[in-house]
Amino acid sequence: MNMNMNMNKENYNRGIFFAFLTALVSGSAIFFSSFAVKVLKDPFVFTTLKNIIVALVLCSFFILYKKWGELKLIKTKEWIYLILIGIIGGGASFLLFFKGLSMTSAIAGGFIHKTLFVWVSILAVIFLKEKLGKIQWVALGILVLGNFLLGAFNSFRFGAGEMMILLATILWSFEYVLAKKVLSNLDSLTVAWARMFFGSFVLISYLLINGKASQLFLLDKNQWGWIVLTAMFLLGYVTLWYRALKLAPASAVSSVLVVGSPITTLLSLIFISGFKVNELQIGGIILIIAGLFIFFTFQRKSQEPQRLAFNA
Repeated sequence: MNMNMNMNKENYNRGIFFAFLTALVSGSAIFFSSFAVKVLKDPFVFTTLKNIIVALVLCSFFILYKKWGELKLIKTKEWIYLILIGIIGGGASFLLFFKGLSMTSAIAGGFIHKTLFVWVSILAVIFLKEKLGKIQWVALGILVLGNFLLGAFNSFRFGAGEMMILLATILWSFEYVLAKKVLSNLDSLTVAWARMFFGSFVLISYLLINGKASQLFLLDKNQWGWIVLTAMFLLGYVTLWYRALKLAPASAVSSVLVVGSPITTLLSLIFISGFKVNELQIGGIILIIAGLFIFFTFQRKSQEPQRLAFNA
């Protein structure tokens, strides 16, 4: 029994570690993608090519690790989940997000995207039966406020672009709940592959329907450079994120993603604002650190009675 508890604790800690790495990648990706989507001009062409590249790389992983045979063992219900993950998380959400990002700033987009942990936590409580105490909900509120003060307080407005990013964030939250369910039986690489593989078909279909498919072959070297760069960020994101989601509760790992917001803001300060930090941004960072500390402190305390009962 003690061995099982130690394994669960180890998996939890590893999940939080992978979530932290995901946040670093996510914060950097949003910053660079805000430039890339403007260089390519058409956000749908940009996100389609980026997703296709990641899907092809993940397919090569399947060949390298000889995992194609494992797909035959996947049950019909699990295939439905995987297809939905691809349609929602790898297709529709990307279309909304990058269209919205082309209409707003990286900081505003980063703030809205980093509210994802709130939506995931709500859905995790409802559909995954995860338990959060009152103090943890307060901690989530502190994280939202810290995120807002960090980057969006002075320039945030809620227009069409911001609405698209919010809808994309909510759709990703639903997708993560589906992924958490299917990850109980499947490995994280399979889920990451399904998201990008089936999502790419959605994106390609969108371009074909709207007569934009020819633009996939009309890009210059500079545009391809941005696509490859951001595709590598996306590859890192999906492989790390689904590993984190498999190992730890959805509400816990999603809350760590808020760390990505300071990364986006820091990059914006360095490369755009000349590293001018104001009091609100310092306050935002302090609130994010405090919120994470409170959330994980009380999560460990809430799990303690379960451990004692288990050992008894």
